[in-house]
Amino acid sequence: MHILTRIFDYPKWLALITGVLSATGFAPLGLWPATLVCLALLIHLIAIAPNKKAAFGRGWLFGLGHFVLGLNWIATAFTFQAAMPVWLGYIAVVLLSLYLALYPALAALAAWWIAKLIQGRNGVARANWVLVLAFAGMWIITEWLRSWVFTGFSWNPLGASLVTLPMTGFTKITGTYGLAGFVVLFSAALVFLLQRNWKSSLSMLALLAALNLAPFFWITETAPAKTPITVVQPNIGQDVKWEEDNAAQNFAKLAQLTQSDSSKPRLIFWPEAAIPDFLEKGYPNRFYYPGSPEQSRARLRATMNTGDIMVLGALKLDVNAGGQIYGARNSVMAMDTDSELISSYDKSHLVPYGEYLPMRPLLSLFGLSRLAPGDLDFTPGPGPRNIDLASFGTAGIQVCYEIIFSGQVVDPDNRPDFIFNPSNDAWFGAWGPPQHLAQAQLRAVEEGLPVIRSTPTGISAVVDANGRIRESVPIGQAGRIDTALPAAHAPTLFARYGNILPIVFAIILLISAVAIGRHRR
Repeated sequence: MHILTRIFDYPKWLALITGVLSATGFAPLGLWPATLVCLALLIHLIAIAPNKKAAFGRGWLFGLGHFVLGLNWIATAFTFQAAMPVWLGYIAVVLLSLYLALYPALAALAAWWIAKLIQGRNGVARANWVLVLAFAGMWIITEWLRSWVFTGFSWNPLGASLVTLPMTGFTKITGTYGLAGFVVLFSAALVFLLQRNWKSSLSMLALLAALNLAPFFWITETAPAKTPITVVQPNIGQDVKWEEDNAAQNFAKLAQLTQSDSSKPRLIFWPEAAIPDFLEKGYPNRFYYPGSPEQSRARLRATMNTGDIMVLGALKLDVNAGGQIYGARNSVMAMDTDSELISSYDKSHLVPYGEYLPMRPLLSLFGLSRLAPGDLDFTPGPGPRNIDLASFGTAGIQVCYEIIFSGQVVDPDNRPDFIFNPSNDAWFGAWGPPQHLAQAQLRAVEEGLPVIRSTPTGISAVVDANGRIRESVPIGQAGRIDTALPAAHAPTLFARYGNILPIVFAIILLISAVAIGRHRR
């Protein structure tokens, strides 16, 4: 009977189910009230936890459910990247979620412990200002830790659940990780409301409204550049992208969507790794060139009008002094209508087990080299850098996965005119692409810069500096976007100071929790 009681311990199951439902607030479902309600339930479950083990366990079960549903697209990615059955991909999702759930668990444990320590032997008993302020502060810290521990995986930060709402003004101050604290406090207002603690609930909502609206009084736009742009989405699936038999057909799709009758110079954007050709000269073995670099550039030039600049994803090879190939680079190159490569960028934040295999010699013995196919690992570039686009200004480049890392997307010493995020979401299933786009929207708000996304199968989009999607091409459709580059804002506070601001905000919340607790005691 004791065992059955432990198995059917309702707070544990409620925490797990609540975690699953909380993920429905993110793209593609966008049921953001569910995230707020579920987070409110988690706060209640932490408050009534009898001990620190229970608080930790409830936070961990919430996180497990949250990440298993929210990251389900990784199972689809496995079927493309490693040619593995989808069921094995779901095992990978669960294993990753077991680890990621530690972060909300640590936030729950720390909040419970702080509230218990301050309030004495009677414990927490119910949600109050001490607990919720401590929980908000710790959630910020743990979400920031998740962005860099073991190279980081900050997919679906809590603030992404509010990306469709006009509630991201606070993001201009403290960035995405600080926005997570905003979401926790919003949920805390619901808890106070359910407790009929009207004063605390209204006070919390008034505080949040003031914090969210404040940035709009000083954010200004720079003059629009009115630069014409063309964003191309060819709808080339991952299953045919690298097949040689489809190379001509794939290029024809890109070319058809690019050509224009307009004589006005424009920026043209193609997706990540848009073509299999190597565009640089000088590789030692002709085997690496399907055609000469000159021929490949001439094909690109034929799709352009005079004065255009094309920005596209392409691959490079690393060659040592002996002429041997030892690595590859996932790059973005800009080419003018003289067929000259005028600038390039090499992806810095690579995907472990996707673009490189950690401890390759050891893991290859266990057959795990399938996770990063090929004999070469990708080599990382130096970090956020701009590329020169001649008279069109400069672009900050973030290739695919890189765009999810708040505070790491712009060269702090050289602010670009906009951010270009070429991506290959064709292997991200149905849930991955809209989640990826939501995180790109947050980068636009944080940095006060428009973001341009071009992907093979969607979602390609033009996002303005307020994070609003101006135009987009849906998943699974071929199409193009012809529009003008949106205006940038003056640098936001977050653009100036980065992730020090959410950490300061977290510390303020923790100090406030202690101060309020001691005052009431």
